[in-house]
Amino acid sequence: MNAIYLESVGVFGPGLVGWNQARAVLASETPYAPTLLPPLKPDRLAPDVRRRTTDHIRLAIEVAAEATRALGDDAKILPSIFASADSDGAIAHDICLEVAKDNPQVSPTRFHNSVNNAPAGYWCMAVGSQAPSTSVCGYDGTFAVGLLEAILQLLTGTPRVLLVAHDSPLPDPLHRVRPLAAMFGAAFVLARDRAAQSLARIEVALTAPRVETVLEDDALDLLRRGNPAARTLPLLAALATRRRAE
Repeated sequence: MNAIYLESVGVFGPGLVGWNQARAVLASETPYAPTLLPPLKPDRLAPDVRRRTTDHIRLAIEVAAEATRALGDDAKILPSIFASADSDGAIAHDICLEVAKDNPQVSPTRFHNSVNNAPAGYWCMAVGSQAPSTSVCGYDGTFAVGLLEAILQLLTGTPRVLLVAHDSPLPDPLHRVRPLAAMFGAAFVLARDRAAQSLARIEVALTAPRVETVLEDDALDLLRRGNPAARTLPLLAALATRRRAE
């Protein structure tokens, strides 16, 4: 049995804006109400840079910034893993519309925002990081893929990593074939060794296939099933209730 440690969390989703609110909801201290999300204005990004980004990119930066807030400038030394199942569908949609024209004019900013590692690049710019960064995807299992990558890095010598899971709805006609319920992102600082700030121990082992974990609250489980990044919710619920879970 291998173990890693979870040190801090960032969350952004409908009715779950920030870990403090999400913890209270997931611990059943307050009822879940999937309210409209506030505008994303992550203060880690300089205003001129933020204007060039998209909601999808700002989502990733927002949760990464919350998870690393206690680290201050040390956030820049963390290797990072960004996990997104569908990347920035709104940008992909706009580019497809443009290239279908007789005289397409795709802006360089839109093009570089379209790639899967664009959020990772903006994060490195935001904190001045030259640490390694990995971007992964794995359809609805994307969070599991990102977590596995984080675990492998920790167990092979990296002392601490930042894991960011983020996905947002796609516009039509993409939405009709790949419907996502709502925007959701979560970020975690994970460490190889236990420390004073450790919130939880995660034990990892290969097992036979299991039925995926569901949430008791139907609305929360609808969110979990409706966004690949929201597959983090059972882990967040176990953390919020301070209970052992599998």
